[in-house]
Amino acid sequence: MSDSTATPDRDHWDQPAQPAPAWLRMVDDAAIFPPGNAALDTALTDHVTRRREPWAEVVDTFVISDHRLAELRDLVPGDADPVGLSIVIGAGAGGLAPATSTAQRLDGMSLSGLEVALRDPADLVGNARRVIAALDQALDLGVLDEDVTLSVELPQGQPSSGWLAAADELAAREIRLKFRTGGVDAELFPSADELGAWITAALDRESPFKCTAGLHHAVRHRDRETGFEHHGFLNVLLATRVCLDGGDPVEVLREESAEALVTLARELGDDTLSRTRRWFTGFGSCSIDDPVEDLHELGIWTGVAR
Repeated sequence: MSDSTATPDRDHWDQPAQPAPAWLRMVDDAAIFPPGNAALDTALTDHVTRRREPWAEVVDTFVISDHRLAELRDLVPGDADPVGLSIVIGAGAGGLAPATSTAQRLDGMSLSGLEVALRDPADLVGNARRVIAALDQALDLGVLDEDVTLSVELPQGQPSSGWLAAADELAAREIRLKFRTGGVDAELFPSADELGAWITAALDRESPFKCTAGLHHAVRHRDRETGFEHHGFLNVLLATRVCLDGGDPVEVLREESAEALVTLARELGDDTLSRTRRWFTGFGSCSIDDPVEDLHELGIWTGVAR
């Protein structure tokens, strides 16, 4: 993975700067999270500076943990537009209201999203209901606006009956799902079968979902340094479309040929890929440069239509 603060080599990029609609606001800036681990002040400065770069519209929110919110005070330049913030709640359901209240008091910040994981595998349904109750409480207290999205991370592994029942609870409340697609340990990378089952379950419930970690590149590949098998964000987008059309997403998730994936993308077309983003809303990455470079290298930065 490239250094998150490096400037991509743009000498060979002859396409217009405007990215195709399918790639707009696709990547949440998670530069401070592993394996990037950028310093907060550096990461935030880079995020604000990136707004003036040609690839600015690919980037969505700046992601931070709830326990680091206080560190943001006085870091955002006063003359900058508000920074869209996504907060990862480590404190569970009980942390929703405190985090949103803190975020509202941060100058130069605009709360866009909240993310929380279900941590009780023995009672996923009860855990989901506690998150929903905490969400409703935060809305009732006026510390959370209706337009702030909540994404709930379900556990790794093949979906159990409890997993599916929790997904039902969240879908009934129109809460987005979140799938972990990588990390610093091998067990954090789901198999294609597991990820395919998650995508299918989400779409069966008409639940949009985002992914987090591991999707630095467009195409599935094995990392030469770690040996980990990484999913590709283009694989995930296309697999989502195939699943929506009644097919099996697993074969697409397993595809390692960039040519095959680009061919499928062109067969589907730009409008279809753009509509698919309603369901696969995007992913968090500690690198912005890698996804941007891949879109250019694959020749699909400005669209897939021939």
